[in-house]
Order: sequence, then structure tokens, then C-alpha cells
Amino acid sequence: MSEIRKNLDELKRIAESPRAQLDRVLSEGKKAIGVIPYFAPEELVYAAGMVPFGMWGAETQVTESKRYYPAFYCSILHTALDLGIKGEFRGLSAVMIPLTCDSLKGMGTNWRFGVKDIPVIDVAYAQNRTIPAGEEFTESQFKKIRGQVEEIAGCKISDKALSEANRVYNANRKECLRFTELAASHARIVSLTDRALALKARYFMERDAHTELLRKVNDELAAMPAEQVKGKKIVTTGIIADSPELLSILQESGFVIAADQITHESVDFRALADETIDPVKALARRLNDIKGSSVLYDPAKGRNTELAQIAKACGADGVLWVLTKFCDPEEFDYVPAKEMLDAAGIPMLQIEIDQQMVNYEQVRTAIETFKDIL
Repeated sequence: MSEIRKNLDELKRIAESPRAQLDRVLSEGKKAIGVIPYFAPEELVYAAGMVPFGMWGAETQVTESKRYYPAFYCSILHTALDLGIKGEFRGLSAVMIPLTCDSLKGMGTNWRFGVKDIPVIDVAYAQNRTIPAGEEFTESQFKKIRGQVEEIAGCKISDKALSEANRVYNANRKECLRFTELAASHARIVSLTDRALALKARYFMERDAHTELLRKVNDELAAMPAEQVKGKKIVTTGIIADSPELLSILQESGFVIAADQITHESVDFRALADETIDPVKALARRLNDIKGSSVLYDPAKGRNTELAQIAKACGADGVLWVLTKFCDPEEFDYVPAKEMLDAAGIPMLQIEIDQQMVNYEQVRTAIETFKDIL
């Protein structure tokens, strides 16, 4: 038990101190490239001997970014840009900015004007990514990005190095998925905050190092008997759900996260790269295989079908839709999801969160009411 707590606390420390992790990387003489959501090919950065550094915003009040964005804008981008302008990412050699939603399409231009000392690598995907032409386009863009990363690193990225990066990232994805399953069956040992921070830490450290730490936790948990779940089991879905206040409310209300469909969490690591094909093609094809995110083109709304399947598979009592405030793709997805889950007899609660929120009492009331309904 003490060894589990030691490793979980180490992951917590890393997740809560991203700037300290960046300083450590830079002090070791390594280069780092920032990675803004969603689904950037950071394996290229790893293969070049550099460190990808996740940029999912932060719980903070913004000031400087208001010169570029209106108040009613995605808080992830608002806070990430604000931190960039204030110098919190000083030392990064570049920042990858995907163009996966309307808000992100303006992020690169705003970043170039607001954070002039950190160059931008634009990451374009085919919207209709699953058809052959879409996969070919995405692959061509990743090859272009490969050249940009090589220029920053000052070295060529061999196919062998990129194949190894795919292997390392696959190993991490498998360990993360294993952790979510073990955390659900050991809820008294792994709190909801432990769960979120253990997964979040991977964005701020080398993936092989994260895998090693998480594997130690998983092996210890696997050696223990599964617990009898006493609280209500839920599936969370949305963009991001790492708010300390939200997790505290859920914990106090006795909820257990049986599984998730969170872009920041399981959606990012469920799909694996094919290690048997060309490594750049494998990255493009992995993007095709990612399901469950509102920012990826999904005309048939397969996300909702998957959500219902996940809820039934883990025996969840209900679904918690964690809506990132002002996120249009999430808002558009909610109505068909609600209709589908109602038809399947699966209760769902939608709550709205923002990284600039200071008062969670309405969220608390809604969650406590949901618990009573369940």
C-alpha cells in the first residue's frame, strides 16, 4: 500500500507542477515542444530526441489573452494563450497547434502575435479522415511536420526511431487503459483525484518514464483483490474533467468513475498505432481509429453509440456529461447523445465547467440531486 501511495504521490507532484517539469527537461540540455490539444503527432517529437510538453490550459484567471479572445471562448485555449503571453512556457522550442475545431483555427495566429519567442507548428488533419484520400492528406501533413521537427532538433528522424516512438507510446496507452480499469475496482485506494492526476502527469514527462511509474502502481493494484463497489458507478464524457473541485464533489458524493470517454483521458489512449506498417502512415491511421471525441468529424454520431456501449459494459448507473463551457462541438453532441441514452434507459446529467470557475455550488447541487435520482 505504501509503495502505491508513493508512486501516486509522485505522479500527482508531476501533474501539479508542469513548469518545474519543463525546467528539469531544459536543465538536462533537452529541447521541448509544446503540444496543444488535440491529437498532435507528438511521437515525431519523441523520435527526434526531444520532449513533448502538453498544454491543456490551467485553473487560473486570465488577463492577457482577453486582448485576443472574447470572454465567451474555450477556457483551455484562453488559459493556454494567457500563460504563454505571461512567459510560463518560456524555453519551449516550438508549439504544435492542431486545427481540429473553429476555436483552434485562430489559435496559431493569436499565438504568433502574442508569444513571439515560441514558433508555431501548424497541425492540419483531413476532416473526413477515414476515407483513403483523407488518410493520404493527413499522412502528407505529418511528413511535412516531420521536416519541421527535424529542423528544430538539428537531426533527421529515422523510420527506426519513429517506429520505436510508436512502440513507446503504445505501451503507455495500454498501461493507462489498464490503470483506469484497476482504479475503478480499487476506488478506496485510488481516489478520483489520484486517477485524474496519474493520467494527467503523462503530458508533462517522457512517456516511457510515465509508463514505468504507472506500471508499478498497476502491478500493486492487480495483486490486490478487487473491492466491492459501494458508490454509484458513472461514465464521464467530455473534453476534460480534471477540475480538483469537481473531482472532490464527486468523491464526497460517493461516485466511482467506472470508465470514461474524456478526450483528455481515455479517448487519447484507446486507439493504438499499427507497429507493422510505415510509422508515419501508422500515425495517420491511428487518428482514423480514434473515437468518442466531438472535435473529430463524426457525422453518424458514433460517439453516442460508443458511450452507451461503454456504460452498459461496465455496469454504470449513469453518465456524467462534463461540458466545457463555450465548446460548440460538445454542445452539438449533447442533444443526440441524450436522446440515445434516454432510449437505452441510461440516466445522464450534464454539468458545465470552466477553468476560470471559482464557485462550484451549482455543480454540487446538480451532482447531489443526480445521486438521489440514481
